[in-house]
Amino acid sequence: MTELSTNKIQVLNIVEGTTVDGPGFRTTIYCAGCSHHCPGCHNPQTWDCNQGTSYTVDELLAIIKKADMNVTFSGGDPMFRPEGFAELAKRIHAETNFTIWCYTGYTYEELQNDPRRKSLMDNIDVMVDGRFKQEEKDLSLIFKGSRNQRLIDMNQTRKANRVIEYNTNF
Repeated sequence: MTELSTNKIQVLNIVEGTTVDGPGFRTTIYCAGCSHHCPGCHNPQTWDCNQGTSYTVDELLAIIKKADMNVTFSGGDPMFRPEGFAELAKRIHAETNFTIWCYTGYTYEELQNDPRRKSLMDNIDVMVDGRFKQEEKDLSLIFKGSRNQRLIDMNQTRKANRVIEYNTNF
């Protein structure tokens, strides 16, 4: 018998079938809470961590499995409250073959030695890192909003022990 999760994630929206938050059709979980407050942010309504609806990891996993698509964590910033997302990512990988992308305003370098966030980093496939910078905004970029942001292939990065960017040449 599987033990039910007590971890909760504050969610503003769940979008099934989106194609803007990673390759292919994806289920994107938009969480509440972000302390970066980037000027020009396209989701400023996500900054307040008390907005939205509280979901358990089990509830979100059921939604993800039913949608039957790869997954993206966005927000807000999933690294703002990483515990629930880390558990969800572990469960997704253990119980499905879905890939997981995660958007964060933190950089890989800021997160790599943070024990609170390491478990989430260790269980995602691609991380889009870096704060949105309005002065570097570029609408021609794929899956990111400003030139300073990176798409990091976390599986290759873990193997190489250095940042390896995700190949967007589809």
